[in-house]
Amino acid sequence: MQNKKERVLFAREDIAYRIREMGIEISEYYKGNEIVVISLLRGSFIFTSDLVREIKSPVEVDFMTTASYGDEEVSSGMVNILQDIRTDIKNRDVLIVDDIIDTGNTLSKVIEHLSKKQPKSIKICVMLDKPSRRKVDLQPDFSGFVIPDVFIVGYGLNYGNYYRNIPYIFTFE
Repeated sequence: MQNKKERVLFAREDIAYRIREMGIEISEYYKGNEIVVISLLRGSFIFTSDLVREIKSPVEVDFMTTASYGDEEVSSGMVNILQDIRTDIKNRDVLIVDDIIDTGNTLSKVIEHLSKKQPKSIKICVMLDKPSRRKVDLQPDFSGFVIPDVFIVGYGLNYGNYYRNIPYIFTFE
């Protein structure tokens, strides 16, 4: 990827502004009730960190590690839960936070897994929504930006083990 030119899709300032708006939307939806935010690692850790600071409701944060991409640009379609949550979510409102929804396979598997723990509710929040690649009937409840079918990196999203630390979201031309 070293020889490819970057094309910025969302600048740092645009991301920050949209996250503030999402924090307001989520706060209004939950009306001050406690939320268990479950961040899907590794891609969403930066987004989750910024988002929870904008939510005015009480928030407990936990993490799950899932894998479906490996070092590829396209999901393998196989979703593995590598690390489960530690929090008891029975009868609690859960907000799953992920960096991107494209096929929907990962979030579908996570919802199925978490539903067995009997939460009061499960909602989905993503930074990026790529609906043109959806393979399951699943829509996020809160979404930062809708994007076309392009491979994106930065702001937590990686290619291989790199680019997560870039403060904006870009694609390669």
